[in-house]
Amino acid sequence: MKKNKTMIFLFILPTILTLLITYVYPVIRTVVMSFFKVESLTSTTADWSFYGLSNYGKVLTSTTFLTSMQNMLLIWIVGGIITLALSMLMAVVLTSGIRGAKFFRAAIYMPNIISAVALATMWIQYIFNYDYGLLNNLVTALGLERVKWLGTDAKFWAMMGAFIFGSVGYYMLIFISGIEGIPADLYEAATLDGATKVDQFSKITLPLMKGIIKTTITFWSINATTFFLWSKMFSPIDTEASTIVPVIYLYDMVFGGKGVSVRDAGAGAAVGVLLTLIIIAIYAVMNLLLKDSDLEY
Repeated sequence: MKKNKTMIFLFILPTILTLLITYVYPVIRTVVMSFFKVESLTSTTADWSFYGLSNYGKVLTSTTFLTSMQNMLLIWIVGGIITLALSMLMAVVLTSGIRGAKFFRAAIYMPNIISAVALATMWIQYIFNYDYGLLNNLVTALGLERVKWLGTDAKFWAMMGAFIFGSVGYYMLIFISGIEGIPADLYEAATLDGATKVDQFSKITLPLMKGIIKTTITFWSINATTFFLWSKMFSPIDTEASTIVPVIYLYDMVFGGKGVSVRDAGAGAAVGVLLTLIIIAIYAVMNLLLKDSDLEY
C-alpha cells in the first residue's frame, strides 16, 4: 500500500511542480512586487525597495487608470447585459424545436473559431471603414452623411459592438447546455397546466439556470477585466482614452507607452492585484445572490 502511494505521488509530482512554477509562483511574486518600488520586471529582488501601499495610491489616483476603469465598467455592464441577454434569447429559441437549429447554432458560434485578430481586422476594415465600410454604405444608401465610426466619439462603442458580436456564440452554447439539462417533463407538465412559454421561461428555465447564469457572469467578468487584444487592435499605435482599459494601462506602466516616461513594474503589479480582487468580489457576490436550485441538474 505504501509503495502504491509512493508511485502515485511520483506520477503527480511533475504536474504539481508545473502548477507551482507556472501559476502559484507568479501570483505570489506579483502580490509581493505590488508592495515594492520595482522599475523593471527583470530587476532582481536586491534592487527592489519597499514601497508599502504607495503603488496602490499611485494607481488609484491616476486619471488614466480611472478612465480605464470607467471603460471596463461600461464593457462589463452594458456589454454584459447585451451579450448575455442575446445569448440567452438565442439559446431559448434554438432549444424550442425550430427547424435548422443545428445550422443556426453553428453559424452563431462561428465567430468564436476565427482568430480574434482576424475578427477585429474584419470589423475595422470592412464594417467600420469610413470610405467603403458596410455601415457607411448603408448610411449613404439612406441618403445620410458618412459616420466616422472609428473617430474618437464612436470608437469605444464600435469596439464594444465588434466584441459583443464575437462573444454571443460562446455564451449561447453555455446557456444551451444548461437548458438541455432541464428535464423535459417539467415543461410538459407546465404546458398541461396551461402555462405559456413566457411563464415557463420565468418559472422554470430561469430558476433552474441560476448556476449557469452565475458561471456566465463570472466568465464575462474575467473577459471584461482581461480586455486587451480588442483595445490594441482598435488603437494599435498609441493608447487612447476612448479605448484604454486597465490591462492596457498595466501594459503601458510595465513595458512603456504613451505618457509613460518611467517604467514601473510595481505599479503594474498593483493593477493586476486590483483586477484579481475585483473578479473575486464579483464571484463572491454572485455566490450570495444566485444560489443553485435544488432541482438543478
